[in-house]
Amino acid sequence: MISDVGCVIIGRNEGDRLRACLTSLVGQAAAVVYVDSGSTDASVALARGLGVTVVELDMAIPFTAARGRNEGFRALQGRSPSLCYIQFVDGDCEVLPGWLDAAREFLESHPEVAVACGRLRERYPEHSVYNRLCDMEWDTPLGEAKACGGVAMIRATALVEVGCYRSDLIAGEEPELCIRLRLAGWKVWRIDHEMALHDAAMTRFGQWWKRSVRAGHAFAEGACLHGASAERHWVRESRRAWFWGAGIPLLILLGVPMFGWGTLALLFLYPLQVVRLGLMGTSSSKDNWLKALFLVLSKFPEFLGQANYWVSKLRSLRVNLIEYK
Repeated sequence: MISDVGCVIIGRNEGDRLRACLTSLVGQAAAVVYVDSGSTDASVALARGLGVTVVELDMAIPFTAARGRNEGFRALQGRSPSLCYIQFVDGDCEVLPGWLDAAREFLESHPEVAVACGRLRERYPEHSVYNRLCDMEWDTPLGEAKACGGVAMIRATALVEVGCYRSDLIAGEEPELCIRLRLAGWKVWRIDHEMALHDAAMTRFGQWWKRSVRAGHAFAEGACLHGASAERHWVRESRRAWFWGAGIPLLILLGVPMFGWGTLALLFLYPLQVVRLGLMGTSSSKDNWLKALFLVLSKFPEFLGQANYWVSKLRSLRVNLIEYK
């Protein structure tokens, strides 16, 4: 057991995925907190049966993953205020043996680093093209990084210094936190170590579409919050969604009555972009073309997420959590 590492797990109705997550951490860290967001299965009983501290969120208050992580962190602080490092985990992930030690050792030997993350892999990439896309998404470069995902070990003092996660964000809360950490002088690092298995359980096109809508929302809100900074956070991603998801279709819609059916030639920009991205890929040929196709296709739901964010913002409406499973 690592005496100065605590774990925060967030989840809802994860079933056997939560069991795998909990058992991968119980006995490995000094304290484990599970934050439940209104499960209707046996998640709470399962966690308590394993001796895990459970925080049941008041669902009258709108839920976000950021809020769940903050509540879990506060519970850890109340129980074990001397903890130096916090491993955040989503309930659909299983932390792999050796990760907690490796991440802690890295943070101990690199006092300028606030966040350590490693290689996240999809548990069943062969079950669907959407799971396979997730596995490719998790495969990011090693070394100093701009952001982490939901599974990462964070230095407790750094987290307190920047005021934890923004609990009002329905998506993109981890990159937003990393921006504030880096602005405060901290670094984010991805180390060469297997970290966890993730079970997206994404087998339908509709799930992928909703997840992409959520990404578009995150791009819009992230650019609104930090787009004016030197690194132009998610400004490029936002503009791409508007260009490919709305700009070209609008040009075609307006161009056909004005200039004739030849305007439909603009549709060829989409397959040309798929070819360009596919040829630029560095993975296997199959993966390169799969990723290229869905990168182009994703611009349509991403635009919808962007538009939904701005409409809601202009009307001062709160956007509900966008969930794909």
